[in-house]
Amino acid sequence: MYRLITSAMGGAAMVLALGLADVKPAVAQDVKEIRWATSSVGSSGHRALVALANLLNKEMPELEVTVLPTPGAAATVRGFASGEFDGFYGADIAFHEIAEKAGRYKDFDASAGKQLTQSFWAFTLEIGLCINADDADEFKQWRDLNGKPVFTGPAPWDTRAALERAMAAIEVGHTYVELDNSLAGSALKENQIEAFSCYTTGGESPAPWVTEAMLTTPSTVLNLSDEEIEMLRDKDIETVRVSTDAFEGDMEVDEAVTVTLFYGFDVGTDFSEDEVYRMLTVIEEHADELAQADAGFNQIASDMVEMQRRGIQSAGDTVPIHPGLAKFLREKDAWDAAWDERVAKTS
Repeated sequence: MYRLITSAMGGAAMVLALGLADVKPAVAQDVKEIRWATSSVGSSGHRALVALANLLNKEMPELEVTVLPTPGAAATVRGFASGEFDGFYGADIAFHEIAEKAGRYKDFDASAGKQLTQSFWAFTLEIGLCINADDADEFKQWRDLNGKPVFTGPAPWDTRAALERAMAAIEVGHTYVELDNSLAGSALKENQIEAFSCYTTGGESPAPWVTEAMLTTPSTVLNLSDEEIEMLRDKDIETVRVSTDAFEGDMEVDEAVTVTLFYGFDVGTDFSEDEVYRMLTVIEEHADELAQADAGFNQIASDMVEMQRRGIQSAGDTVPIHPGLAKFLREKDAWDAAWDERVAKTS
């Protein structure tokens, strides 16, 4: 029997067939259809969820996951809360904004719709800035972009929110220029912008649109200065270093100094404890396979449990933890009793 793996692209559904001869066919009415939303085609989130959906559809015949691209992660959260989607693309910065009713979520009432939960922390994104390689002598630190036009990413995206937060913390008074992702490289070449957001998933895999931009116009990483790193640390914004070998072209530096964003693919309390626990177990068992499909999953292939712990810590006391994730960590002796009061109640 052939299982259906679906990925809706640009509003149209594209259905692919995949099957395993030794998988017992699921009774049609027993298959749980999951409309799982992520960011737009060409983003790290879309690429990663397609790989994850392929795995889950293959290994869990009781599920049928449809990948739905949206303008950004914020759209997945709002769409999930309103019942449009069954799964969403969650980030620690979004959870903090929701809890604080700030930023993109100042008008969002988390209690008015479906219950958001932390269900699966997939990877980190390491977010920095890239400039035209010809301008490497002009720009030496982020604050050199003060007053300059910068594309920090699409307006709804969590990557933009995280980058803008870091730039504000060190008082980079840039001018935000909104572009289609596919135009970032040409805009840099034509001096419509002086820098654009460039980031990796799991420290190794740039977003497809970032690679495209760097191929369009030879680019290099613009790093934070030591003083700027200290300024961020004073605002509780930590930085990480990733090898520039991940990016296309010849970099002026060996490492990119970036800010970190934790990302996950989440469901709600209409999924039982056992369903999410089984999903996490399947993901852990096939983490190497996921990493082969998308290098962004290398972190869970290296240590699935630690990634869940780090994600929960980054989210703090914001969005509740799904009991299936709590069960998974308890079985691994990796649960913190301080999180007991943060576990969601399932229906």
